[in-house]
Amino acid sequence: MADWDDVRRAALALPGTSEQTKYGRTAWCVRDKGRDKGFVWERPLGKSDIAALAALGAAAPDGPILAAQVADVGVKEALISDDPDVYFTTPHFKGYPAVLLLLDRIPLEELAELIIEAWLARAPKSLTTPWLQSHHQP
Repeated sequence: MADWDDVRRAALALPGTSEQTKYGRTAWCVRDKGRDKGFVWERPLGKSDIAALAALGAAAPDGPILAAQVADVGVKEALISDDPDVYFTTPHFKGYPAVLLLLDRIPLEELAELIIEAWLARAPKSLTTPWLQSHHQP
């Protein structure tokens, strides 16, 4: 299963990425039009999740939590539906194309794929097109 070093390695292997601290948490960003856009970030449950924590009670997720940008809300819903032991969301993310996941429950290969998809959702075409061509992606 994955840890923060695995996230760091996968994210920083992608063109134009950097590791930053945003809101006191680690985030991996890609540069686009002079702006850094987060595509995966550390996302422990906090004050904005009080209602979710109360509703979940003892079933509230424990352990390291990663947030990942996704292409759209449909992708998010599919991930949660396909593997609710790994993926989840909170009311804070309602209608937003990002999914939360329990880092210590996701297989490394799946994590790497998720990070690539998150990067593809945020990176400019000037980075994604050559990357996709060199990796024989459609």
